[in-house]
Amino acid sequence: MEAFLLSTGIVALAEMGDKTQLLSLLLAARFRRPLPIILGIFVATLLNHALAGALGALLSDWLGPDVLRWILAISFLAMAVWVMVPDKLDDVDVKPAAAGVFGVTTAAFFLAEMGDKTQIATVALAAKFDAFGAVVIGTTLGMMIANVPAVLLGDRVTRMVSMKVVHGVAAVLFALLGVATLFNVGGMF
Repeated sequence: MEAFLLSTGIVALAEMGDKTQLLSLLLAARFRRPLPIILGIFVATLLNHALAGALGALLSDWLGPDVLRWILAISFLAMAVWVMVPDKLDDVDVKPAAAGVFGVTTAAFFLAEMGDKTQIATVALAAKFDAFGAVVIGTTLGMMIANVPAVLLGDRVTRMVSMKVVHGVAAVLFALLGVATLFNVGGMF
């Protein structure tokens, strides 16, 4: 349960103001069809985070506990810094083409998540916790918590919530997780 709750919370906070949340806003404004956009976000995130979680599980098997602990601690501390850097959506030309709104959303989200901080967090969380399913479900839920309101409410969400505060809270959580991992708090390693 700890892996699920931590994964959900960290990703939901880290995703606020992230490029994929900006992509959600862009898709919602462009297509005005929330259901296929939300389903596309869900499918893309689930696939992307399942791959990231599998990589994290493999890393935890391949690396010894001491090496893994150091790598994870440094990764979580780096995430604490990275989450404070605001994302900007690069020039994205979204056209429904033959795949439709669902297909465009799924492809755009899957690609946008490659190497993104939430994907890296999923790898690290899956490596830290021996709970692949809980981590993938938690990180996917965190993405949905951050992105569904963006699709449904548009930019009103980003105006209601201070992104600096949200990023600050996420940074603190990543830093605490990094320190806890480094000093083996909770006996994870």
